[in-house]
Amino acid sequence: MRLYVYVLEARGLPVPRPRLHGGVLFYAKVTAGKQRFRTRAVEAAEPGPGGEDSAAAAPAWNEEFVFAVGAEEAEGEEFEVAVARRRRRGGRGREVVGAVRLPVPAATAASPGERRSVPPTWFTLQPVGDRRKGGGDDGEASAADCGKILLSFSLYRENNDNVVIHMSPSSSSRSDTDAEIERLTDMEHSGSNGAVVDSPRSRDTGRTSLDNSDRWMQTDSNSVTEDDDLAEDIAATANGSSTEQMAPDASFEEALETMKSRSTPDMPEDLDGGIIFEHTYLVESKELNHLLFRPDSQFFKELRELQGTTDYEEQPWTCKSKDPPSLTRTCQYTKGASKFMKAVKTSEEQTYLKADGKNFVVMARVRTPEVPFGNCFAVVLLYKIIQSTGLSGGEESAHLTVSYNVEFLQSTMMRSMIEGSVRDGLKENFEGFAEVMSRHVKLADSVGMDKEQLLAPLQAEHQSDIRLAYKYFCNFTAITTVLFALYIVVHILLSKPGPLMGLEFNGLDLPDSFGELITAGVLVLQFERLLNMISRFVEARVQRGSDHGVKANGEGWLLTVALLEATSLPPVSCGSVDPYVVFSCNGITRTSSVQLQTQEPQWNEIMEFDAMEEPPAVLDVEVFNFDGPFDLAISLGHAEINFLKHTSVELADIWVPLEGKLAQTCQSRLHLRVFLENTKGPETSMREYLSKMEKEVGKKLHVRSPHRNSTFQKLFSLPQEEFLIADYVCSLKRKLPLQGRLFVSARIVGFYANLFGHKTKFFFLWEDVEEIEVLQPSFTTVGTPSLLFTLKSGRGLDAKSGAKSQDKEGRLKFQFHSFASFSKASRTIIGLWKTKSSAIEQRAKMEEDQEEDFSSVDLDDVHAVLSIGDVPLSKAYTLEHPIDAELLMGVFDGGALETRTMSRVGCLDYSATPWEAARLGVLERHVSYKFNRYMSIFGGEVVSTQLKFPAEDGGGGWTIHEVVTLHNVPFGDYFRVHLRYNVQGVTSEAPSSRCEILVGIEWLKSSKFQKRIARNICEKLAHRAKEVLEVAGKEIASAVSG
Repeated sequence: MRLYVYVLEARGLPVPRPRLHGGVLFYAKVTAGKQRFRTRAVEAAEPGPGGEDSAAAAPAWNEEFVFAVGAEEAEGEEFEVAVARRRRRGGRGREVVGAVRLPVPAATAASPGERRSVPPTWFTLQPVGDRRKGGGDDGEASAADCGKILLSFSLYRENNDNVVIHMSPSSSSRSDTDAEIERLTDMEHSGSNGAVVDSPRSRDTGRTSLDNSDRWMQTDSNSVTEDDDLAEDIAATANGSSTEQMAPDASFEEALETMKSRSTPDMPEDLDGGIIFEHTYLVESKELNHLLFRPDSQFFKELRELQGTTDYEEQPWTCKSKDPPSLTRTCQYTKGASKFMKAVKTSEEQTYLKADGKNFVVMARVRTPEVPFGNCFAVVLLYKIIQSTGLSGGEESAHLTVSYNVEFLQSTMMRSMIEGSVRDGLKENFEGFAEVMSRHVKLADSVGMDKEQLLAPLQAEHQSDIRLAYKYFCNFTAITTVLFALYIVVHILLSKPGPLMGLEFNGLDLPDSFGELITAGVLVLQFERLLNMISRFVEARVQRGSDHGVKANGEGWLLTVALLEATSLPPVSCGSVDPYVVFSCNGITRTSSVQLQTQEPQWNEIMEFDAMEEPPAVLDVEVFNFDGPFDLAISLGHAEINFLKHTSVELADIWVPLEGKLAQTCQSRLHLRVFLENTKGPETSMREYLSKMEKEVGKKLHVRSPHRNSTFQKLFSLPQEEFLIADYVCSLKRKLPLQGRLFVSARIVGFYANLFGHKTKFFFLWEDVEEIEVLQPSFTTVGTPSLLFTLKSGRGLDAKSGAKSQDKEGRLKFQFHSFASFSKASRTIIGLWKTKSSAIEQRAKMEEDQEEDFSSVDLDDVHAVLSIGDVPLSKAYTLEHPIDAELLMGVFDGGALETRTMSRVGCLDYSATPWEAARLGVLERHVSYKFNRYMSIFGGEVVSTQLKFPAEDGGGGWTIHEVVTLHNVPFGDYFRVHLRYNVQGVTSEAPSSRCEILVGIEWLKSSKFQKRIARNICEKLAHRAKEVLEVAGKEIASAVSG
C-alpha cells in the first residue's frame, strides 16, 4: 500500500525577533517509519497589518510525498510532519518550530483500488518537547505560538496504477522554466488525487473546518472520517478543471487540437543539465510527434526490444481542461540491465507543455527508486520538436532536441556521482534511441554530407566577367580617373588654340603655369594606375591555381578540400595583400591560386589529394602573401584541422579560425568543405593495415570485435573509421602512479583510468611523437621497465594533464610502466611508431622519385635550347680574383673544393655526376641539391644540367652554362633559369682571373607574376652564383697560403 501526504501551506508560524537581513526560510519534514522526506525551503510571506500577528509567517509549499506502507502494519501506524526554520544568510543552525503526529487512515475496509483519504485540514503544530495526539487546555495554550499547517493525506491499495507519483524538488536553485513546469504538474496532480492547492476556495474551506478538525483529532485519533466525493468536489472546484480519460487514437488527436488552439507562444529553454540528443530529420514535426508519443507507439516497442525493457504498462493520455489545458500520462516498466545499472523498476510521467501543430514540447519525469539513492533524485527530460525548412529541395524537416536535468529531492553527499551516472546512462540510452530513429525517419544531417551536392555549386556557379569587372573597377581610383579624363577632353574641345609662348613651337604645347604642370602629372599617374588595374584584372581572369581541378589517383583514403573564401585577412606592412593557401596532409601539399589585392578573397577551388594507405589525422592549412618564390613569404595565418575531433557533418561545411598574432588580431577565418572517404571499405582497409603492421611488429595482430571497437570509439569520442589495434593494463607515471589502460590505434595513443569515480582520459597523435625510449627498471617505476613518449615541441597540448613533465623546448613527456607483458607491449608500440613516422618520409620520397622522372624528361631538350640560344641573358655580376683561372675552375670539377663551397652557401644534399662528353668539345653533367630555409621559405629542390666548353673568344677561358629546374616552390613549373659563368685568365704580373655571371629566364607558361618572379630570381640566384665564386676564391687562397 502507498500513503500519499500533501503538504500545502502553514500559517501563524513564529518568526524570531528582530528579523535578520535576508529573511527566514521555512521547510517541512515528513517522516513515516524509516522513510523521511522534506519540502523545499521557502521564505514565508508575512501577513499584512490586519493579520493576526505581525511577526507570524505563512509559507506555502504545495508538495506531495509518497511512502510505502505494509498492509498488516498500516493499522495503528503513524506519520509525523514537522516544520523547521533556518536563516537565509549567515546562519547555520536549524530550529524546529513544531510538529504534528497523525495516524494512517484505516485500511481494513479498503478494497483493491479504493482510496481512503482525508480532505485538506488545518492541524495545530505541537512543540517539539510536548508532541501528543490529544490534550486539555494546557496543551492548547502551549501550542498557541507554534502555528498551524494545512495537510491532506490518502491511502491507496497496491494495485492502483492510475496514481501519478511526484516528488517536488528540494530548495536547490531552479530556473523560471522549471518553476513553471512544477506549477503545471502540481495542479495536475492536485486535480487527479483529490488534494487542494493554494486557492481562495481551499483556504476558505480550511478555515471553516479549523475548530472542528483540531477537536476531532484530539477526541478520536484512530477514527478518520473519509468523504471521497466531497474531496473530489473540493479539488475540482478549487482547480476549476475536469479530468477525462481518452481513447487511444482519435481522442489523442482531439486533445492535441485542443492544446493547439490554446497553446502558449513561449518556447521553454533547454534544461540545465545540457543537451543529450540533437538531430534534424526529414519528416514533418507533427509526424515525428506521433511517432514518439502516440499510444502504443511502434517506435518505443522497438526501443524496448533493443534495450531489454520488460513489464511495460502504459496509461492512456489524460486531458485536463484547465487554462492552459494539459495532456499527461504515466508509464511504468522494468528497465533492462546495462553496464551502468541493474534491471530496475521505473516510473515515467510525460506531460505536454506545448502543442501548437508545428512545435511540440513534452516533459518527462523519470523516477527509479530501486537504484542506490533513488529516493533522493528524479531525472527530468525535455523533448522539443521544432519545425524547420529542409536542407534540400524545400522539404519539411523537424529538429528534435532532448535536454535533461537531475532534480535532487534530498541533500546528499553523492551528488556528483549521481549526476555522472545519470549522464553516462542517458548517453547509452540515446545511442539506442538514435539507432531506432534511423529505421523510421531519414536523418537530415546526412543530407549536408553529400559530397557531390556540396561541390556542384563550386563547379557550376561562376560570376560573369562583366559583374566581376564592375566589382573590381567600382572604386575611387578608376572613377576619378575616368571623370578627370572626360573633363580634360571636354576642356580641349571647348578651348581655342592660343599663341605660341616661351619655348613653344608648332606641334609642341608646353604647360604655361605650374598649375598646368601639376595637373598633367596627376593625370599621368592616374592613367598609370588605371592601366595596371586593367592588366591585373585580365591576367587574373586567365590564371588558375596550379592544383585546382587536379584529380586524385589510386585507392584508399581520398581527401578532397574545397576552398571557398576567407574573411578579415590581416594587412601587410608593404604592398598589397595577395593571398594564397597551402594545404599539407601526410607529406602531400596542394596550393591554391593567388587572389589579387583583397583581404576578403573568394577562391571556390577544389583540391584533391592522392589516395593514402593510412587514414590521415591532421590537415595543416597556412595562408601566405605571395611576393615571389624566393622571398621570405609572409604568413597571414595558419590552422590545423584534426579529423579525430570533428565529425563528417562538421567538416562538410566548416569555418576555421586562423592562428597567429596578425590573424587573431583581425579574427581571420577560412571557409572550407572537407571530405574524407575510404574507397576500399572499412573492413578491407583494417585488415590490410593490420597485415602491414604485423610485418613491422613481428607478431600476429587480431581484429578486435565490433563491440570493443565501438566502446573504444565512444570512450575517446572518435569517428567510426578509427579502429583499436591493442590495449594494455599499465600505470601512468606522474607524481603518483595511476593505474589504467593504454589504448593503441592507427592514429592515436590514448590512456583511460577511473579511480573511485575520478576519471582521467587523454590521447595524442602518433604524428606528434618525436621519440620513444625504453627506460630501465627503477624504484619509482616499482622495479619494472617503462616507456617514455616525447612529443614534438608545442604538440599534444590537449593531453597535458597526463604528462609527467615538460622540457625547456616545450616538449611533453609521458611515462608508462607496470605492463603485464612489457616485451610484447613495447615491441608493438615501438613498431607502430616507427611505421607511422616513416610513412610520411616514404610518401615524400615517392614524390621526389616522380619529380626526378619528370625532370629527366624535361632535360631531354636542354641541348637544343642551349644550341639555339633563344633565352636572353643579362649580366648580373663581374668579379676579379687574384687566382689563376684553372684553379678557380676547380669549383666545377666535383672535388672537395666544390663540396665545401656548396655546403657553405646553403646547398643541402649536394650531389654531382662526373663530366661526360656530350658532343665534340662539350662536356655535360647533372647536379641536384636542396635550398635551405634562408634561401627559400619553401625549401625547394634544384635539378640542373651543366655544359662546359671553351670560351668563344679563344682566350683560354671556360664557359659553364647551367639550366636550373626548381621543384616544390610556387610556380616552379612555369619557368627554367639559365646561368652562365664566363671564367677567363687575366694577363698580369700576378696570376688572376675575371669572372662574369649572366642570368636569364625561360618561360614555359604565361603568368601574371612574370615581372615579380623575374626580379626575385635575378636577385637570389645571381647573388648565390656570386657567393659561390667568392667562397671558392677564399678557399683556394687559404689553401695556397697554407
